[in-house]
Amino acid sequence: MSKPENTLIRGISELVTNAGDPPGRFAALTDAALVIADGRVAWTGPAARAPATDVVVDAGGRAVLPGFADSHAHLVFAGERSAEFAARMAGRPYRAGGILVTVEATRAAPDGALRANLRRLAAEMLRQGTTTFECKSGYGLTVPDEARGLALAAEVTSEVTYLGAHVVPPEFAADPDGYVDLVCGPMLDACAPSARWVDVFCEDGAFGADEAAAVLAAGRAAGLGARVHANQLGPGPGVRVAAEAGAASADHCTFLTDADVDALTSTPVVATLLPGAEFGTRQSFPDARRLLDAGATVALATDCNPGSSFTSSVPFCIALAVREMRMTTEEAVWAATAGGARALRRTDIGHLGVGARADLILLDAPSHAYLAYRPGVPQIAAVWQAGRLVAGSAP
Repeated sequence: MSKPENTLIRGISELVTNAGDPPGRFAALTDAALVIADGRVAWTGPAARAPATDVVVDAGGRAVLPGFADSHAHLVFAGERSAEFAARMAGRPYRAGGILVTVEATRAAPDGALRANLRRLAAEMLRQGTTTFECKSGYGLTVPDEARGLALAAEVTSEVTYLGAHVVPPEFAADPDGYVDLVCGPMLDACAPSARWVDVFCEDGAFGADEAAAVLAAGRAAGLGARVHANQLGPGPGVRVAAEAGAASADHCTFLTDADVDALTSTPVVATLLPGAEFGTRQSFPDARRLLDAGATVALATDCNPGSSFTSSVPFCIALAVREMRMTTEEAVWAATAGGARALRRTDIGHLGVGARADLILLDAPSHAYLAYRPGVPQIAAVWQAGRLVAGSAP
């Protein structure tokens, strides 16, 4: 058997490693090089000290970053809601009930249609530099529809989340407690084998604190890690529920009290911010500066879904975070890479330290700052996943 090839990427103007000291902060090298071996990062350092390898790629004075880790997406669905978006932009406020439009379309769709749409969106993400993404169910809300949604998601990602507790479906409108029992019982039993995580939409119009806590406890008993949709539409108990459940992340975090901020800084819960949802609903953006200054760990994700945030672009979310959420370019890029990895409790991605999985992006730009400096402009020249070129082309 032939020895796997080692690849040297040289001529890197800025190599974002997120592997500095102390850990947990943005870190970058200039005039740098990187070696990939066996799908992992084997060496980083000054270009002048780069070792010899089998294959050499010249970055040509461009930047290299870790692949984006999108820790919040809803990609298993059918239909579209552009008319709803247009009406909302004309002044109609967003409400969680719009989810049921997608539920109806998703239930009616055959597996092939759901799979094709899911794979199209996953490929779209990859072209834009997302090398790891989480994918939720939540548009079936019956035992068979939730189970098939998760099985489809597991075909394209290992970060699969059971979101049977998205909203109460119409057939349980008069018996919401019965639906919670279903989510915690037969539906969980059918879905847990395909999932790594359990999630709940803890919000007015969806599930209250006690219901959310019950769903998360049942998920934990089935071996699933916890995530929470929290404090998106107004102040509420979501962040507290996430902290008490030991959740990996509280997602949205748009409306926070001082107690919520304290909970996010005193526990390992990551505050995952989803500016695409604020863009798509005209709500106020989360105050990332408040969270960062308090010492919270912040992630950025797309919330890609057909209703409130139909974008698969992490670069777009980085630009929004810098412009609208008072993040620096370094903080936003860290949040979209290392922050997303933290929200998924992954140590092998989100950075380019030695031993990390070789998931990386070559920008068609000299600096990470161009992701916000040139918003809306395609800048992902090439993407490597586990050391393999999977999108774009190397110089």
